[in-house]
Amino acid sequence: MSFSSQIKDELSHQMSQARHCQIAETAAILSLCGRIQISGDDRYSIKIHTENVTVARKYFTLLKKTFNIVTEISVRRNVHLSKNRIYSVCIRQNEDALRVLRATKLLSEEGEVGENLSVVGNVVVQNPCCRRAFLRGAFLAAGSVSDPEKFYHLEIVCATEPKAKQIRSIMATFGIEARIVVRKRHYVVYIKEGNQIVDMLNVMEAHRSLMEFENVRILKEMRGNVNRQVNCETANINKTVSAAISQIEDITYIRDRLGFESLPDGLAQIARARLMKPEATLKELGEDLDPPVGKSGVNHRLRKLSELAGKLRDQGTGNLNGN
Repeated sequence: MSFSSQIKDELSHQMSQARHCQIAETAAILSLCGRIQISGDDRYSIKIHTENVTVARKYFTLLKKTFNIVTEISVRRNVHLSKNRIYSVCIRQNEDALRVLRATKLLSEEGEVGENLSVVGNVVVQNPCCRRAFLRGAFLAAGSVSDPEKFYHLEIVCATEPKAKQIRSIMATFGIEARIVVRKRHYVVYIKEGNQIVDMLNVMEAHRSLMEFENVRILKEMRGNVNRQVNCETANINKTVSAAISQIEDITYIRDRLGFESLPDGLAQIARARLMKPEATLKELGEDLDPPVGKSGVNHRLRKLSELAGKLRDQGTGNLNGN
C-alpha cells in the first residue's frame, strides 16, 4: 500500500461527530469528484466517480450517517487502465439529491447549481472544525502524498482555478503556505516542505500517518547529518594528508640541499618531528616537541620551512636557466 493510500485509508475511518463537519466533508468530496445531473423534467441526481474504494466507502458512510440516504454503488473497470476499477456512488432520488445539494451549498435557493467559493462567506467552512473536515474530504477526493523516503510533496488536484484558490485559502487559515501550479488543464495545490505536510496531516487528523511521516523524516535527517559529518571528516583528513605530504616534500628537499644543521633550532626540531611522524596532526606534533609548542606555533614553523623550500627551488631553477 502506498503512503497516499495509507493516509486515505486512515481518513476514511475518521468520522466527525458534528453534523456540520460531516456536511463540510461531503461538500468537498462532491465539489472535487462529483457530478450533478439534471433531467429534462428538472429532476436532480448526484454521482461521484473514484478509483479509490476508501473514498467511495467514506462518501457512502457520510450520506448514510448525515442524511440517512441509501445510495447505489457500482463498480466497473477503467478502459484505459485495465487493472484499475472505478467506483460510482449515485443518489438517484430527486428529493435526496436536493437535500444534499442544499446542505452543502452547491445549490442556491433559486435552484442554481454553483458554489460560494469565499472562505469567509461560505457557511460550510466558517468553523475551524468544518475547515478541517473540508480539507480531509478534499484530500480523500483528489489528494496524494509522495513516499517520504524519496521526497516531500503533497498535492490536491482541482478542475478549476477558483476551487484551487479556495483550498489554498482554507489551508492558509491553519498557517499552511501552499502554492498552485497548472498541470494538464488542472490546477494543483501543492506543498513541498516537510513541516508543512506534517501540519496538513495534523489538520486532517491523520495522526497515525503523521507519526510515520515524522519517523521517516527523523531517520532521513539523522542519515543526512551522519553523511555530512563523514564527508566533512573525510575532507579534513584529505586536507591534512595533502598538507603533510607537501610538508614532507619541502622538508626532504631542504635536508638534501642544506641539511638540518644550517636551520634554526626551532625549524630543525619541527622538521625532524614531521619526518618521524608523517601522519601526526599539528597538535600532536607540537605536544611531542621539547618544550611543547601550540598548534599555531607548529603551523608557523612549517610555513617557514615551506617558504624556505620555495626559495631553494627558485634558486635551483635560476641556476639551471643560467647554465
